Amino acid sequence: MTKGVSYLNPPNAPAPGGLYSHVAVMEAGRSAHIAGQVSVDRNGKVVGEGDPAAQIVQVFANLEAILTELGVGFDSVCAFTTYLVGRATLEPWFATRTQIYKRIYPDGKYPPNTLLVIEGLNRPEILVEISAIVRLPE
Repeated sequence: MTKGVSYLNPPNAPAPGGLYSHVAVMEAGRSAHIAGQVSVDRNGKVVGEGDPAAQIVQVFANLEAILTELGVGFDSVCAFTTYLVGRATLEPWFATRTQIYKRIYPDGKYPPNTLLVIEGLNRPEILVEISAIVRLPE
């Protein structure tokens, strides 16, 4: 078990259709719920306007900064919820996430991820938002 979280794919369930697990089991302890992160830098400026791949990279950078402040890494993530604006964002999502996951999940064990394709977010230039649930150390 890594950082008190283990990822499972029960044998009687269908195989995951991508880079995620069906289940995350979290040992007892504290948890943090990270609000949806979007592609803005520390000054609130949008990064990658019109470029879903650049926005995805920035969103994961923002998540990593928050995880670092919490004293954990991506291996403590119990679940992601991902919002993509429009179906055209799907292909960049899968390609870019695959590259990012090679770095943050080198063991090939991925947390559950609920993926929603939506009409829009609170700002029209924002194409991606990701929230997370994380297990914190004791």
